[in-house]
Amino acid sequence: MSISRRDFITSAAMTSLAVGLRAQESSSSAPAQSSPSQTRTVSGTGSGRSKPPILISSANGWNGSDKGYQMLKDGKDTLDAAIAVGKTQEDDPNDMSVGLGGLPNEEGVVELDSCCMHGPTRRAGSVGAVRNIKNVALLGQAVMQHTGHVMLVGEGAEKFGYAMGFPKENLLTERAHQIWLMWKESNSNEDWWGPGLDDPNYHVPGEGGEQATVNTEEMWELQRQRLYDLAERLHVEPEWREFAVNAVLYPPHGTIHVSVLNEKNEMSGMTTTSGLAWKIPGRCGDSPIIGAGNYCDQDVGSAGATGSGEENIRVAGAHTIVENMRHGMSPQEAGFDTLKRIARNFNNDMNKLRYVDMEFYILRKDGAYAGVSMWSGAPGRPRHFCVHDGSKRLEPCISLYQGAALDYPPHSRMRSRAAAK
Repeated sequence: MSISRRDFITSAAMTSLAVGLRAQESSSSAPAQSSPSQTRTVSGTGSGRSKPPILISSANGWNGSDKGYQMLKDGKDTLDAAIAVGKTQEDDPNDMSVGLGGLPNEEGVVELDSCCMHGPTRRAGSVGAVRNIKNVALLGQAVMQHTGHVMLVGEGAEKFGYAMGFPKENLLTERAHQIWLMWKESNSNEDWWGPGLDDPNYHVPGEGGEQATVNTEEMWELQRQRLYDLAERLHVEPEWREFAVNAVLYPPHGTIHVSVLNEKNEMSGMTTTSGLAWKIPGRCGDSPIIGAGNYCDQDVGSAGATGSGEENIRVAGAHTIVENMRHGMSPQEAGFDTLKRIARNFNNDMNKLRYVDMEFYILRKDGAYAGVSMWSGAPGRPRHFCVHDGSKRLEPCISLYQGAALDYPPHSRMRSRAAAK
């Protein structure tokens, strides 16, 4: 029987993928279940230098960082180790920032994005707006390994995934569906249509002497209580109701970034996300964009981001950081320069910048690292990131501005739009 070139390549790729999946699964235990109120001790200074192997990630990479670090110690491929960290949370239905259980778009459909860069071979792979496949970090790696492309999106990425042997799965968990129903019933007029912070005609409520009489604290608390009552009627578990109410009012961006360095001075980086909650279908933030949500140069270092994806795209954040380090900046200096570029895009207008949430995670080839953030965080709750160099810990991000970013959108975006017209 004759076999086409495409069939042969696909068969070989599926075999490779199956081997990779078994390798990922064989060294993993059941992922630790995250909860919306989980806290850990934060210590350290937010920057330093460690002897490799070293792994740097956003704080939500904590659960998978032991596995990723052990893979580096065992001499496994650097990108496989980085992806293992993200996959731990992609598989966890209690993590509503990535993979299975991620919060959906405005139509109630989960769409995932991811990209990766492999330092030793200088290759990259990316996927965007993927439905029905939970491990999009592995899917991005498959694009890198088995196609002549760098990026696949939407239906094409999904079909490619099935051809590679990825299972089709319903990613919308009952909890995520309940929270979406809360948003649909109570707040779906507060969608992502209309001007954003970057629009010159947009201004936040209260600017220019605007009287926000309809937004008294009493009315705001009444709205929150109505949402708690709605959560109860929709049978959201009590321990998740506060998370659900906040997710409805202030749509979260959920992302994991991981950068790694092994003992052979090889590097890789990956970023994976379910993106911005209640987004317009097809929206991609910075996470699948090579050079924005993730960038790795084997000669220099690796960087990635979480936070306001649109703002990071506009400054090509991860690439800017790596190029800054190429020209002699320390990880902290490189990150601060990039945060300042974001601020400059708003003409340093603090009325708008106070709503911009941005964090960068930076690892240089010599083991120097830093985590930087636009805002320091609420008192006693600093923005933080995960470091694993044999000792796993959370360190505070070094911040450009002191204080906590304000939740976005302001109450209420709809009224803000009307005022902008």
